[in-house]
Amino acid sequence: MMLAPVRALAVLLLLGAGSALAQELAQDAGTQNRAASTVDTTPPGTLEKVTLPPLANPDAPNIPAKELFARKLTPLAGPARAIGGYAKGCMAGAEELPITGPTWQVMRLSRNRNWGNPELIDFIKRFGDNAKKVGWNGLLIGDMAQPRGGPMLSGHASHQIGLDADIWFSPMPDHVLSREEREMTGAVNMVAPSGLDVDHSVWTPVHTALVKAAAEDPEIARIFVNAAIKKKMCSEAGSDRAWLAKVRPWWGHDYHFHVRIRCPADNPGCHGQPPPAETEVSVAQLTVLLEPEELAEEPDEELDEQPAASSVRAATPANANRYGDLTSAS
Repeated sequence: MMLAPVRALAVLLLLGAGSALAQELAQDAGTQNRAASTVDTTPPGTLEKVTLPPLANPDAPNIPAKELFARKLTPLAGPARAIGGYAKGCMAGAEELPITGPTWQVMRLSRNRNWGNPELIDFIKRFGDNAKKVGWNGLLIGDMAQPRGGPMLSGHASHQIGLDADIWFSPMPDHVLSREEREMTGAVNMVAPSGLDVDHSVWTPVHTALVKAAAEDPEIARIFVNAAIKKKMCSEAGSDRAWLAKVRPWWGHDYHFHVRIRCPADNPGCHGQPPPAETEVSVAQLTVLLEPEELAEEPDEELDEQPAASSVRAATPANANRYGDLTSAS
């Protein structure tokens, strides 16, 4: 199936092939897998212990990298490093976000995806404090990264180098969630059934204030939200609009928003993205992304392939630990 790439190209052409905006969305598309990002990552988890069976021949060259990284339950020891790009890389020296903090709680613990670069951990803690200031009770944290980063078995094309995190559009409750609540509580879809607007029965101006607080953090590179949500934020932003440039419309992202921080300055092997242009996507341009054919299109299964092990090897700089170290050390 080749419809998804054609649609994406058509969107860029409609927005203006030579425009800065078209280039900006192309940058976003280069690190976000359309098919994977359409699948929202908030289905129920499990209370059972998740243990993947051992691979018969883990050293075989045709074993997908996602199968190797998913079986590593602990981080690689050593200095924290983000290696490669957001959608093709891995990490070392990851930190685990505590499952409960003063301003956050981690959801879907069975996934073991509450790992990240220390810079991401620091951002979540800082953002939790700032969210309180705009009237948000606390953060519900979805997927961050696996202990060693890399591609995942489900749900994401990015989140590979410990600098991405999903944050639910639902506030933290006033009690510490049980394991069952963390696994089984559903997130709230903020987009109306038509897909053209937010659901006004659940959306509030505080949601806009929350994303604005995140976008104004200097470490944030981009925030991905559904196009209908971006459209609503544009209408609620008022005169203070500079932060909107970091908020990028992307398929899915209707139960949560996806934050992405910049490459740490001391990680030369981290491949970041150019800063977004200091212009916002207009409501008229967002309407292109909300066309019926765009909303109705089925994900292209061909685009759901994760990078193979050789791709991650290529993303690992020569002076970094060997790819084998990241996937074989226990």
